[in-house]
Amino acid sequence: MKVNFIKTEKNVPVPSKSTSGSAGFDLTAHITEAINLLPGIPVKIPTGIAIEPDTLGCVILLFSRSGLSKYGVGLANAVGVIDSDYRGEIGAVFINNSNTEYVISPGDRIAQIVFLNIEPVELELVESLTDTERGDGGFGHSGK
Repeated sequence: MKVNFIKTEKNVPVPSKSTSGSAGFDLTAHITEAINLLPGIPVKIPTGIAIEPDTLGCVILLFSRSGLSKYGVGLANAVGVIDSDYRGEIGAVFINNSNTEYVISPGDRIAQIVFLNIEPVELELVESLTDTERGDGGFGHSGK
């Protein structure tokens, strides 16, 4: 899959993978000064990157970097879904779930994007669904 991208300014780093086995491309905080994430207050951080997949059958998933979790910091919505027809700058809304302030500095690697091809789906309204062993058993139903 080929994905075109633009940088909103020349000094924005090109998204890159940390290792050859990495699933996601790292994005950095495109800010001019440090941002203090206070506990419980969501803050949108721009990345300076906009993307254009070569197919409309693609979804881009935005995840916070796993290293931020040890500080209680993550995406406010857990995973961002970026539709293949969106052409604006990718922004990441972070929330600090700890009891102490956390600082994001300009250029910090803050998030990663993962590209997935998706199968076109057509929903069909029916009168009933087929039976399964689980049926309509909800959360915790399997006992694990």
